Amino acid sequence: MANLTIRPANETVNEDRPADGRNGACVQEPLIARLPKVQLHCHLEGTVRAATFRELAAQYGVQSVRASGPLEDTYAFATFGDFLLTFAEVCKTLQQPEDYARVAREYAHDAVAQNVRYAEIFISPSVWTFFHADLDVHACLRAMRDALDAEESRTGLYVRFICDLTRNFGTERAFETARIAVALAEANLGVIGVGLGGDEANFPASLFVEPFDFARASGLHAVAHAGEAAGARSVRDAIELLGAQRIGHGIRALEEDVVVDLLAKRGIALECAPTSNVRTGVVPADAEHPLVLLDERGVIVTIDADDPALFSTSLARELQLVADMAGAHDVVRFLRNAVDVSFADAQRKAALHAELDAALESTTQRRIHL
Repeated sequence: MANLTIRPANETVNEDRPADGRNGACVQEPLIARLPKVQLHCHLEGTVRAATFRELAAQYGVQSVRASGPLEDTYAFATFGDFLLTFAEVCKTLQQPEDYARVAREYAHDAVAQNVRYAEIFISPSVWTFFHADLDVHACLRAMRDALDAEESRTGLYVRFICDLTRNFGTERAFETARIAVALAEANLGVIGVGLGGDEANFPASLFVEPFDFARASGLHAVAHAGEAAGARSVRDAIELLGAQRIGHGIRALEEDVVVDLLAKRGIALECAPTSNVRTGVVPADAEHPLVLLDERGVIVTIDADDPALFSTSLARELQLVADMAGAHDVVRFLRNAVDVSFADAQRKAALHAELDAALESTTQRRIHL
């Protein structure tokens, strides 16, 4: 089993290494770009292109050292704290509905280029309004929905939103965001759930039981980041206190066997993002990523990119990292897992599986090499 090696963003992957794929396909790395994909753990704000960030910063007079120097250094950071500051600076530049529409449109273009067919994307209204108190969140969602609906008509990409309640702002603000999420869902703007990101170590799940109860009672799905900055107990609490149906990251569940068993028994998937875990210091560089062992222990694993622009990665790139670690057969299985644990309806899931079957069958027949 290979260890996790995070390549520089501009490094070309080896396209000659064979691996075994599902259905007997002879697959090699370029096929990853061809496979239809489902995206379940991606923050919209973390997809903002460096050039877009700089243009918006100049437009609104947002002062940032990241808005000058080489473009490729825009999102360079050394610590998790620096990453959070970078995320905040990006949010400062998103000030009007048209900015959110632009970001949504650019996300869709980048996703389609990787053959993403279905996505559930995190948005952070509480962060937006922290920096821009007068921002009309409803208007921003409408602008994004219009942009994404146009892309769906053009390309078939289907995108829905999960509103992050954001731990750092406390219980009352989380409840306010949960109410906003329900209102946005009722307005048919594509909100299907709530999530919980932010400072996991200092704002435990127990603070957010009532907002999650309210959201779930109102028909929204529930997911939560856990087991990243805090340990296995955080994962357990996200499941047992918040009713989380999926866990973002969750890799520190391995610290307690009972929590790993809980995940496996209940079929609660982990949304794993290898590059993110290395860049934020959760997993040592050149170490075997915990997703391999979690998968072996019967936990459902999916793969994603978290904040792809900020981490200089992409969903396709993360899948290639996992292919290097675990082989193409596991990558295909993880892709199928993402379909199965998504909040898509049964008809759409069947269609996504059929697209994946067709891509793999084409590979077998044509002897395409990954």
